[in-house]
Amino acid sequence: MNIHEYQGKAVLKQFGVPVSKGVAITSADQAEAAARELPGPLWVVKSQIHAGGRGKGQVKEASAGDKGGVRLAKSVEEVKEFAKQMLGATLVTAQTGPAGKQVNRLYIEDGSDIESEFYLSALVDRETGRVAFVVSTEGGMDIEAVAHDTPEKIVTFAVDPATGIMPHHGRAVAKSLGLTGELAKEANDLIAKLYTAFLATDMAMLEINPLIVTKDGHLKCLDAKVSFDSNALYRHKDIVELRDLTEEDQKEIDASKYDLAYIALEGTIGCMVNGAGLAMATLDIIKLYGEEPANFLDVGGGANEEKVTAAFKIITADPNVKGILVNIFGGIMKCDVIANGVIAAVKTVGLKVPLVVRLEGTNVEQGKEIIRSSGLNVIPADDLDDAAQKIVGAVKTAA
Repeated sequence: MNIHEYQGKAVLKQFGVPVSKGVAITSADQAEAAARELPGPLWVVKSQIHAGGRGKGQVKEASAGDKGGVRLAKSVEEVKEFAKQMLGATLVTAQTGPAGKQVNRLYIEDGSDIESEFYLSALVDRETGRVAFVVSTEGGMDIEAVAHDTPEKIVTFAVDPATGIMPHHGRAVAKSLGLTGELAKEANDLIAKLYTAFLATDMAMLEINPLIVTKDGHLKCLDAKVSFDSNALYRHKDIVELRDLTEEDQKEIDASKYDLAYIALEGTIGCMVNGAGLAMATLDIIKLYGEEPANFLDVGGGANEEKVTAAFKIITADPNVKGILVNIFGGIMKCDVIANGVIAAVKTVGLKVPLVVRLEGTNVEQGKEIIRSSGLNVIPADDLDDAAQKIVGAVKTAA
């Protein structure tokens, strides 16, 4: 689960992490009061969307003035003007895709005098099973570009959970960033606090870009991009309350209500599969035969007819879907349950695109018979390869 920058900073502040003072607003009328709460004389007006690259983003609307999603204001009047321009506008960044995201919130933040900028992030390293830190002197830049062009400027290290943060971790950060004296001590303190926050709230990723040294010689987190492990949210009711549904795909919201693992993609073939590994293989083979999947959807091993029906409805709600592939290998999940769910869903929402169904495993013959006797225009498939070729062929023929 992702949260906004201002929310991430509020979480970090609870653990003693140094951040700038700021005020979140949802209407232009709140801009002046927010600005006057801060000392100035510089204010930063930041679009709050669940995407990076806001500073380099472009606003679609021609009336929105300056095209940046992060703007520096030198007066309260400028703060007010920027707020009017930015709220309600659509911001397009490298991470939003061409459609962009509507800006419904702004964060008015006290400006900082910057001496230097760094990059710092923490994430779960799947290879080591540990929390790993990534640091670089190239703050304020796309870390992907740094990794590609100057990988030697990126330093990574993992923290042993048996020991937690140790002094040598702080020294590694200070050395990597060229920090000495009091700044080196602050780096050691900062890394310990970030690690504590990461574990205590079950974060999946924490990115600070940039981490700055101020003119008066202190470290400060000037940005905070935070995401949490959705599987651990039951332990954090306060974190769940930070969820902003307006930033999420409606289909993904609907899927979460039925405990479906759904991720919207940009292709034309909707997929309903049981098991993450089989789902990934299904996406791959669709691409192999020349089309793109429209989603990842894992109904899980214990789905019932209601859950399958809901999954089918979510797939058909995507206007980009030109064909549907149901690929089920029944173990715990029974093929007849899937078949009944598909039939019920088709009768409820209709079938306007080609549908290919591949069933194998528990109660497979019963499932196939249900499909055959339904009277619906469903294309049966013998195996995954056959199913992929048939759905890709059907979509291309329909086009």
